[in-house]
Amino acid sequence: MQLDDTICYCFHVSKRKIVNYLRVHQPRRASQLSQCGGAGTGCGWCVAYLKQYFADYEAHGSVAEDAVTPTDYARDRAAYIRAGKGTPASGAVPLPP
Repeated sequence: MQLDDTICYCFHVSKRKIVNYLRVHQPRRASQLSQCGGAGTGCGWCVAYLKQYFADYEAHGSVAEDAVTPTDYARDRAAYIRAGKGTPASGAVPLPP
């Protein structure tokens, strides 16, 4: 995933916004990333990624590259939601077919 790719599809939060939030606000807990545009408070799919970004930043002062592509990320999120594990917020990016 690149910096301009969307991480939170429910609230349209990019990886760049999350990385900048980490740098500027230096949250003490991963859960505080929810203050970055509501990230992680919709369907819940991105929470694991937010936690990983927080851990990376806390340990290294930067966020590691994601091994997943944006297409795979969107597909996996759709499978997560279709499996009934989360409900997207109103206004969320629609699920791919």
